[in-house]
Amino acid sequence: MSAGVWVSSSMPYLTPRREGQPDPWGAELAARGRRGGQRIVSAGEVAASCEVAGLLGIATGEAVVVRRRVMLLEDVPCELTDTYYPVSIARGTRLAGAAKIPGGAVTLLAELGHAGVRVQEDVTARMPDEEERETLRTEPGEPVLRLVRVTFDAAERPIQADVMTMPAHRQRLRYEIGIG
Repeated sequence: MSAGVWVSSSMPYLTPRREGQPDPWGAELAARGRRGGQRIVSAGEVAASCEVAGLLGIATGEAVVVRRRVMLLEDVPCELTDTYYPVSIARGTRLAGAAKIPGGAVTLLAELGHAGVRVQEDVTARMPDEEERETLRTEPGEPVLRLVRVTFDAAERPIQADVMTMPAHRQRLRYEIGIG
């Protein structure tokens, strides 16, 4: 695997952090001696698209809270992440604002009484649209991976939906599954 490829595991992003711990992205970067961060492009309420409504189990057009971010690795955009929450969970919380959330959104969700217990992820590959290509600095003809993750609480209610887009040639997703 070349030095330019980022290997990522989903598990750290699903577990609330203890007080004082950095957000999962910051911790993952620091553990690998790398630097980066995120730029929050926008946050607030929007009407749910058909896809987002299906992920969150709500009606198309119903209000949801979204946080749109560009993730940076060594100052290079490496992922576009849109995270959606039902308004019943996120309205009036830091999830609806554009400021960085100490410990990350999963930690805040747990503090608000919404702990994830199950996650469903779907990964597909496709060609990026022009805006994605420009933001991610990919060449024409280079595909992207699209990871869609839904987090469910103990009552099987969707509490968060993430839609992530990343250059395929710079990403490797790792899934480790315990058996028995």
